[in-house]
Amino acid sequence: MKLHCNKIICSAILAAFVVLSGCAKKNTKSEEKEFKPIIVGFSQIGSESAWRTCNTQSMKEAAAVEDIQLVYANAEQKQENQIKAIRSFIVYQVDVIVFIPIVQDGWDNVLREAKEAGIPVIVIDRSIRTSDESLYAGYLGSDHTEEGRKAARFLQRKFSRVQRPLNILEIRGTDGSSAADGRYEGFREVINKDSRFKIIHSESGDFLRSRGKEIVERILSVNGKLQIDGQPIDIIFSHNDSMTLGFLDVLAEHGIRGGKDVTIVSVDAEQAAINALKEKKINCVVECNPKLGPQTMKLVKTLCNKYEIPHITRVDETVFTEYDNLSEITPRGY
Repeated sequence: MKLHCNKIICSAILAAFVVLSGCAKKNTKSEEKEFKPIIVGFSQIGSESAWRTCNTQSMKEAAAVEDIQLVYANAEQKQENQIKAIRSFIVYQVDVIVFIPIVQDGWDNVLREAKEAGIPVIVIDRSIRTSDESLYAGYLGSDHTEEGRKAARFLQRKFSRVQRPLNILEIRGTDGSSAADGRYEGFREVINKDSRFKIIHSESGDFLRSRGKEIVERILSVNGKLQIDGQPIDIIFSHNDSMTLGFLDVLAEHGIRGGKDVTIVSVDAEQAAINALKEKKINCVVECNPKLGPQTMKLVKTLCNKYEIPHITRVDETVFTEYDNLSEITPRGY
């Protein structure tokens, strides 16, 4: 039975605060120094994909390794739940707040409250837009615009000898999120310079497997073929693997071979997507690394030692394509 988000947050925080935070607090009962863990409030977007589950697990495991108490709150895809969680972390005076913003805008007020309370904030995975960059200590994550560029560069390579027009269906992630907006912008930055490519339809699938399936099912049901307004779809650029995996089965049911009849480029590099790449159902997967836990906890400890952290820290990522020796890809773990 699901509990309401605020109940989950409160119970988690109360459990965590059985042990008092020691990052910025002194023992008033004794002058003897005692070990007191750093306490981090972590607001996660949700658990919508294997990528997200791995991301959460990475945070929990890294916190345990570093003896950091992690207070976890699942926002269930709602920004208002994240704002409530962050305010709860402020009330209970955690040492550092870490959160993954569902969308880029709308954070200034709650981050100002954290700053006034003297609690540093680290933004990870997805970035934010703010009127005051000092409201958060730093960002750790991917360059989502570059991910979009990488997807487009693969298409240029694959179709380097093709002179005919090439029609693209784009299935976007959550509009307003830095991941979706960055991939959207980076892809167009490269692809629009090549007149052969044309994005004939772009639609948000909210990074959800069910929505990826639904979008392609609707296109096929309306047209009977993989086409938009009579124009055949040559390429599908999907902003994440969940949506891609959602529509692959739909294509197969209609006798359309992903990777052959339609070129597919996806982002994330979940194990299931890598498997589909090896099976030639996907042509390219751009990696987005979910394992941010170890780097995040190092940044947390740096802040608690009263040092500044870089305002932007990037993670290492690669691109997996049909041209690679795919047998050398190590298991993804998600």
